[in-house]
Amino acid sequence: MKTLEEMVKELTPEEQDEVRDFVEFLLYRKAKRKQKFLRMDWAGALSEYRDQYSSLELQKKALEWRGD
Repeated sequence: MKTLEEMVKELTPEEQDEVRDFVEFLLYRKAKRKQKFLRMDWAGALSEYRDQYSSLELQKKALEWRGD
């Protein structure tokens, strides 16, 4: 029995692209299933700035710091 890699090598470059797209879809779907709950690990990360900025200003600053 051939390995997956051997079988993929027999395909045309266009077919290999389709295989890559499908694998990426499967990995994306797998990752989404694992992410069932909203992560809250960021909560309170900017609390040291609460006296310097309003919530709106802090929101804008956070976007600047992230580079968005």
